[in-house]
Amino acid sequence: MERSSFRYFFPLSVRYNEVDAQGIVFNAHYLTWYDMAVSAYIRAAGWDNRAEIKASGADFHVVRALVEYKVGIGHDEELAIGVRTTRIGNSSIAFQPAIFHANGETLLATGEIIWVWTDQASKRPIPVPDRLRDLLTRFDAG
Repeated sequence: MERSSFRYFFPLSVRYNEVDAQGIVFNAHYLTWYDMAVSAYIRAAGWDNRAEIKASGADFHVVRALVEYKVGIGHDEELAIGVRTTRIGNSSIAFQPAIFHANGETLLATGEIIWVWTDQASKRPIPVPDRLRDLLTRFDAG
């Protein structure tokens, strides 16, 4: 996986409290970072999730969260988390996050996050809004 395959990057500096006794980022923080990066990515694409939740009564539920660790990351490292959409299904969207050094090409970690658009009253999946499909497709295309 190459850095050039991502159009969007979320900048992040590793904080002291994210590093464990081994001197590397504790594994659970990667999912927090992925959530932050995916949320920023859909905002950058033009989707206002708070407004959409309020207007529609629907929201995303995470149904899959995967982290693949490649290289340990230490305190105070400057990172860039690339995010792209890999699939849009009927009610789900699959995102691929990938972590690189801010000014580097080496892949440090990757993963997959799958969100399902869900009616909050019934807790049942519903179709992803066409507007969001269009926004993400155009955003990734550049």
